[in-house]
Amino acid sequence: MPHADFVHLRNHSAYSLSQGAIRIPDLASLSVKYGMPAVALTDSGNLFGALEFSQYCKSAGVQPIVGCQLSLPARSTKPGAPTEPLVLLARNEVGLANLQILSSHGFLHGDPGDPSLAIDVLCAHSDGLFLLTGGNRGPLNRMIYDEQEVEAGILLDQLNSAFHGNIAIELNRLGEQGEQEVENALIRLADRYDIPLVATNECFFPTPQFHEAHDALICIAQGRTIAESDRWRVSAEAWFKSPAEMRALFHDLPEACDNTLIIAQRCAIAACTRKPLLPVCPKVREGSTEEETLRALAWEGLEKRLEAMDAGPETRSLYSERLQTELDIIAGMGFPGYFLIVADFIQWAKANDIPVGPGRGSGAGSLAAYALTITDIDPIPFGLLFERFLNPERVSMPDFDIDFCQDRRDEVIRYVREEYGGSRVAQIITFGKLQAKAAVRDVGRVLGLPYGMVNRVAELIPNNPAKPVTLRQAIDGEPRLQEMRDSDESLKRLLEIALQLEGLYRHASTHAAGVVIGDRELVELVPLYRDPKSDMLVTQYNMKFVEQAGLVKFDFLGLTTLTILKRGLDFLQEQGINVDLSRIPLDDKPTFEMLARGDTAGVFQFEGAGMRDMLKQMAASRLEDLIAGVSLYRPGPMANIPDYCRRKHGEPWEPPHEEIREILEETYGIMVYQEQVMQ
Repeated sequence: MPHADFVHLRNHSAYSLSQGAIRIPDLASLSVKYGMPAVALTDSGNLFGALEFSQYCKSAGVQPIVGCQLSLPARSTKPGAPTEPLVLLARNEVGLANLQILSSHGFLHGDPGDPSLAIDVLCAHSDGLFLLTGGNRGPLNRMIYDEQEVEAGILLDQLNSAFHGNIAIELNRLGEQGEQEVENALIRLADRYDIPLVATNECFFPTPQFHEAHDALICIAQGRTIAESDRWRVSAEAWFKSPAEMRALFHDLPEACDNTLIIAQRCAIAACTRKPLLPVCPKVREGSTEEETLRALAWEGLEKRLEAMDAGPETRSLYSERLQTELDIIAGMGFPGYFLIVADFIQWAKANDIPVGPGRGSGAGSLAAYALTITDIDPIPFGLLFERFLNPERVSMPDFDIDFCQDRRDEVIRYVREEYGGSRVAQIITFGKLQAKAAVRDVGRVLGLPYGMVNRVAELIPNNPAKPVTLRQAIDGEPRLQEMRDSDESLKRLLEIALQLEGLYRHASTHAAGVVIGDRELVELVPLYRDPKSDMLVTQYNMKFVEQAGLVKFDFLGLTTLTILKRGLDFLQEQGINVDLSRIPLDDKPTFEMLARGDTAGVFQFEGAGMRDMLKQMAASRLEDLIAGVSLYRPGPMANIPDYCRRKHGEPWEPPHEEIREILEETYGIMVYQEQVMQ
């Protein structure tokens, strides 16, 4: 099948937050539909979607062109004056690295809400990049529109020199005011400086039918209504047109379409994945390797644990064999550095009286972690398996779930930044989406519909945070919503627009726990963002893609429960009462009586009404009941709760097979834990 004769070089995905409405998968599939050999991603100021876009395009057989729309500062000093965009496309690895630097610079040294770059910064990082002049909103067009054609020529000459001829004058035909007059001047400049012309459409939405929904999206972002005339809006022509439609639009300038293919051929580089890149822990002992240091620290730590439990020869042998096996696996998989890094900041936190959780998740199955005081749970008495955490047959990065006191979590992150360097440590970005209820309420507001009417629709959408219901599912499953849609044209319009906008990204924020530590300056590996509320670096890639880019994630979860416990201990100490949480009895009868009554306000994971009902039904009398309760109380396993409770209270049970009776005895014949499945 022959390739199409046009490539879109200017596209805003949903990562142009509250501006773009083309989902990344749709950008790839539209390119396939029209037979385009390549397509560019040029989101506003950021590279949030660069790796995701590269992967989708490659899998679809389309060449990804990684780009970014970056802006020069507003020339006018008037408040609210718009910045002026230029478009940069990566031609090679050097260009991709410079694009990461420039996108990061806009956020780190400018306004994160509307990042811009001084022209000298732009020109200093021009190697490997191709520049488009920004179209109707770009600086050249604005200067010409303001009758500053001479100044426009000076700027063009400066950019042409800095980019060594890797530049094209961008033409838009979106039906906007003054477009034709400006285009004539741009063609004169192209002839004067011998710079090629290129046709772009600056696509904000996928199809012409999406324009009204996109206009509503812009209004949501601006806090305006569709009826207001004095607001920024995007042309109804800014959709992903077919090559034939673009050729027809520029029938008198075919070379402007030809040049899209030439530029695409010169920009053949994609964001790539990497194997995990771990930094070297500063606590590696002088003259030793990471592995040697880990082994030494683990054996020293195990000896302290064994002394504390007054272990005999048989117990010592059991623990030593287990630790030796674990250390060999850790070393064989190349993860000594990971354990050292985690042990370092946890030991620092404990030494500075910052409460740290005893350990959650599969990491609690590691005796090495227990010896290094990463966890405070002895895995052997509880039958926890190391293979659930690390398994040579299923190679993946280890991942400790670590809880810190909410009030002092930032101190631990600050320590890590001091140890490894502020430019090598960052939190991870996350993106807030327009969920079903919010989409309905926001669209209702921008359409100017009465609040009561919109609220009646929103209240009929089920609220399930654990498994959010989509608007389509809500409509299909609720006859009253269908009746309201079919009987009222304004509500039909509301739901149609909300369905189109649901799931689009509306804002960026910071992940609650994830922190990455690089083995070099992070901007060399991923583009960076800055949280407006702090000075902490944030990766522009989300959790999934930051790990694929080679960065290793560490969890620093702030847990209010630990803060409350610490305050309680401090209060008791003021009364002359010293309590060591690591030594409290796990068989205290009054405590289990309290839990069996459902008196669990402030008890982590047992506060909810459903959990309280389960505890009453179970009448938990041992720690193992509490462990089973937490494991059973989730979708799917919940169906086994009544059986567990009846069997606990005396109902006879039989295992599925006699040989696994011992494995299932603790949970009354019910398969609850992954460890039981593995055994």
